[in-house]
Amino acid sequence: MHDSRRTFWRRLSSGTKLTSPGGPSNIHKEVLDIETMEDAPIIQFGRAERSGPKTIHNDALVITAMIANYEVGRIFIDSGALQAYVLEKHTIKCSQETSRWKKVNTSLYGFAGEVVHPRGMVSLPLTMGRGTTRKTCLLKFLVVDVPSANNVILGRPTLNIFQAVVSAYHMKIKFPTPGGVGEVQGDPLQSRKCYVEAVRKGQKRNMDDALDQVAPSKKEKTPEGENSEETETPAKVQSAEELLNIEIIPGNPDKTTRIGSHLGEEAKKEITLCLQHNVDIFAWTPQDLEGIDPQVITHHLNIDPSYKPVKQKKRHFGPEKDKIIQPEVNKLMAAGHIEEIQFPE
Repeated sequence: MHDSRRTFWRRLSSGTKLTSPGGPSNIHKEVLDIETMEDAPIIQFGRAERSGPKTIHNDALVITAMIANYEVGRIFIDSGALQAYVLEKHTIKCSQETSRWKKVNTSLYGFAGEVVHPRGMVSLPLTMGRGTTRKTCLLKFLVVDVPSANNVILGRPTLNIFQAVVSAYHMKIKFPTPGGVGEVQGDPLQSRKCYVEAVRKGQKRNMDDALDQVAPSKKEKTPEGENSEETETPAKVQSAEELLNIEIIPGNPDKTTRIGSHLGEEAKKEITLCLQHNVDIFAWTPQDLEGIDPQVITHHLNIDPSYKPVKQKKRHFGPEKDKIIQPEVNKLMAAGHIEEIQFPE
């Protein structure tokens, strides 16, 4: 029985017509396609492989890899993305020529409906892993020019090409290679830096949008005969209410500040008294900058007092730069932040 089965599968692999052993003699089968399965190493994650925060975390998986022989950091692994994206500035550095970009008509839509139009598509080699477990694949990147905290985003197609398995818990990627299992460790510090930077950029965009609504830009036309293109000039932002000047130091009209005029009389009085009580936090001139109490912090140069001072060679900046430098130096000297000394020969 075992010999007949062995003969059956040997005939099956050869692609000949045959009769199934033990079955009806009138049933014939023909092999149309044979798919061979390569032996792949087993990919698994152990508890000892965990790195980064020892507690449960929600950090994104951010790695560093080689793109076109350039080491690129802040690569975000997004298993929900349908494409691989790269910022335009890094594409120019890696591919050098923008002529290699292919035009694309695809638009990208964000979570809130914002639309991003890619500048093009470029094919670049991506290398992950080290030593004998290094793996390189040619990927197609969509080139985008957006204010992103990440330099590159790798989506599902990249993970499928590398046959990669991602563990967000271990912050690690593993993939099969001819030399064994390759892996790339995520960087929790870079991940958190990217998150903080992304939040700050989002807040800045919200602030810019709010300012655009309060003070829309004005378009000015150039006189006829000159460049007829319209130029945009931002309008001045005005306060929502009239401001009231108050004297921080009574009797000194040069040292004032302003508060809202819509405040109640009691609130105005309390705010004025509070500001006058804390007059030392205001500075109208460099002389008003008294510095930090040495009991709080001091600056100390780690210099051996036994060494003799060294006279540096005098540098000449030119008349134009001297006109800018000299007033700034005078301000620092007037404030007592610096002083002129004579170096020994």
